[in-house]
Amino acid sequence: MKKTIISRLLHSQSPPFLKPHCYRDSSLFAARIGRFLSTGSEKVDGSSKLEEAEREEFTPPREKLLVLGGNGFVGSHICIEALAHGLNVSSLSRSGKSSLHDPWANDIVWHQGDLLSPDSLGNALNGVTSVISCVGGFGSNSYMYDINGTANINAIRAASEQGVKRFVYISAADFGLVNYLLKGYFAGKRSTETELLDKFQHGGAILRPGFIHGTRRVGSVHLPLSIIGAPLEMVLRHAKPLTRLPLIGPLLIPPVNVTSVAKVAVRAAVDPAFPSGVVDVYGILQYSQQNPA
Repeated sequence: MKKTIISRLLHSQSPPFLKPHCYRDSSLFAARIGRFLSTGSEKVDGSSKLEEAEREEFTPPREKLLVLGGNGFVGSHICIEALAHGLNVSSLSRSGKSSLHDPWANDIVWHQGDLLSPDSLGNALNGVTSVISCVGGFGSNSYMYDINGTANINAIRAASEQGVKRFVYISAADFGLVNYLLKGYFAGKRSTETELLDKFQHGGAILRPGFIHGTRRVGSVHLPLSIIGAPLEMVLRHAKPLTRLPLIGPLLIPPVNVTSVAKVAVRAAVDPAFPSGVVDVYGILQYSQQNPA
């Protein structure tokens, strides 16, 4: 087809720029012919409309993120961070809609449900591409295992069956002797981690922060946890070798700001390049200082 067009061009009343004798360099002539064919052949083939369609900007659908426990201390900051990234955000918790009256809460789709009853997750997972779970709590050993373990395991299984791409779990660092004092809490956390790594081998991230500081709202009271947490973070983040000391070492894990946890959690939920597996507190601090490409 191209040979025929070139032959016609050479033997017709072609414009000067298509005459071979006008060029000392044959490669320059070939380049001009190539440009002409790349634009003119579309008219011959009648495919100019296709080119126009290809030039139109394609806007991919927004990622849909479900935050489990989005009205809590960590969960609310994750919702704010996700909205700042332009994500479509929903949340599921026992209480349903947040009691917070902040403007951002109006941009969240709130679902009421109990993770100990897996059926309540059905509608909340529709169209969801990523899940972040902040669900956890304290109490008796059996209660702590249920809320930190069973509830999250139910969510992981339901998300996997629904075809969710990525699942991020806010777990907790090991604190040595403290683990034995709160057996149900840490046993539940580790059981959830095992399930997550099994069901989301290529899209599961586990964040293990220590003490999370920031301004925590309890009813109408605002607790400035950073008064203690921020100075300790500045000192202990550079003292990692101390965490290897017997008995007291794990207690010297640096605190981390809630906004840092939220930033890394959202990135892990939507960035396919974010590695699967466990991210300790030092990894959280490092990732929170990076600007994703």
